[in-house]
Amino acid sequence: MKEFQRKQLLERVDREGATVGVDIPDRIDVQGEEIDLREFVFEIKRRDTIPSGERERVEQAKKNLRRERLQRRQRIESGEVSYEEGERLAESIIGIDRALNALEQLRPVDLEQEAKVQQAADQKRWMSFLKQALGHEGTGNTRGGRR
Repeated sequence: MKEFQRKQLLERVDREGATVGVDIPDRIDVQGEEIDLREFVFEIKRRDTIPSGERERVEQAKKNLRRERLQRRQRIESGEVSYEEGERLAESIIGIDRALNALEQLRPVDLEQEAKVQQAADQKRWMSFLKQALGHEGTGNTRGGRR
């Protein structure tokens, strides 16, 4: 691949808005594992929010996609691939970027509700600690007074 071709491909994958109008690839090899990328993204997007049980799975997928994108970009950057292979890599990078954009736009589960649940759990732990510290554990006395 010629130097100007390499630069052209790199500029294309780094361009702001390169993903506009681009489809998410149906299947892609990510870190040696073939995944149904489009199906995964649409399955998660259908929910509109990321349930807490799925959050780790989505975060791991985004991490793997970013790593795969970097590796593909580095292959173009090295100039050790043919222009045709560079073109295929550039297309796949833009598809990965499109999938990442879709996943990044998802909101976690209702943050306000999650904060209330966390606050209630914190308060429960605090009350349990106080009961234990004051020697009222197991007495059923929640007011803090002595019996």
